[in-house]
Amino acid sequence: MSKYTALHEIGNQLYSGHAFLSQQPRFPVITKRLTTDQILARLQTKVDQRVPIMIASAGSGLVAQLLEKAGTDCVNTFSGARLRANGMGTMSMMWPILDSNKQTLDYTREDIMPAMKGDAFVCACLNANDPLKDMRMVLQQCKDMGVMSVSNIGPSISYVDHDSEIYNVLTSAGITLQNEIDMLHLARFEMDMVTIGLAFTLEDSIAVCEQAKPHIFCYHAGTTKGGLKGYDSGLSIEQTAEQTEEAYEAVRKVHPDVILVAHGAAMSNPDDAQYMIDHTSGHGFWTGSSTERIPIERAVSAAAAEFAGLRFSS
Repeated sequence: MSKYTALHEIGNQLYSGHAFLSQQPRFPVITKRLTTDQILARLQTKVDQRVPIMIASAGSGLVAQLLEKAGTDCVNTFSGARLRANGMGTMSMMWPILDSNKQTLDYTREDIMPAMKGDAFVCACLNANDPLKDMRMVLQQCKDMGVMSVSNIGPSISYVDHDSEIYNVLTSAGITLQNEIDMLHLARFEMDMVTIGLAFTLEDSIAVCEQAKPHIFCYHAGTTKGGLKGYDSGLSIEQTAEQTEEAYEAVRKVHPDVILVAHGAAMSNPDDAQYMIDHTSGHGFWTGSSTERIPIERAVSAAAAEFAGLRFSS
């Protein structure tokens, strides 16, 4: 057999093997990229058709994959979701046990993006008050990995009660909502990214929407109740809807074109979310614990208990 014939035969074998492998189920390691224009067009279509927009948090690739398959529009990543995947409460991200931005970028790049097909877009929730990073560089890192959307909840100073001593200490040290607003403004108007603003109070909601003009705004009514790590503030679903609608009406006055979504407090299951979209003038909802932590707690606990209850037959 000549050298040429041998190489030709090897090539045929490799091609046949490739054809066989290409037909097998595989992990989608080359994720389809979505542009800002494509993302915004999809969102606007849903708004026009009166179909609720769904944003959902994921702390692992498996959860992101399942959320995308179920039809979620946006999968968001942030340190709170990553810590939730380790059995901690979302608010543990407020304690300085990690570099929030590094963790978000690392697991978004290594766990989330390779697990997704690109049917849903990814939003990275960043800490705009990181004193060790230039946020323009952090935003560019997001774009380089195919993440064309960012939010200011990684974490946000808006989490902290404004009448507390710690809020005064933080703001006097330069940890401010203005830094979050500046990051959202930079992302939208200079870096052509889809921005999702978030705030816990009426005052902060107005400031974010008036100055940063995010494409989407989420009013956060409080930590989601339910499950092992939830926190029940006592707010009913009716009160959650009333508080959320008050914020919607206020931000529309300063940013009429904003897409509005609800999150948190008593909205912990699909019936609650249905109540929110029926009793507010928003365009959808943002789930976190309700589609990630709580379902995992229930499913794993039930399955493990069933296995643990097995006994040897007589």
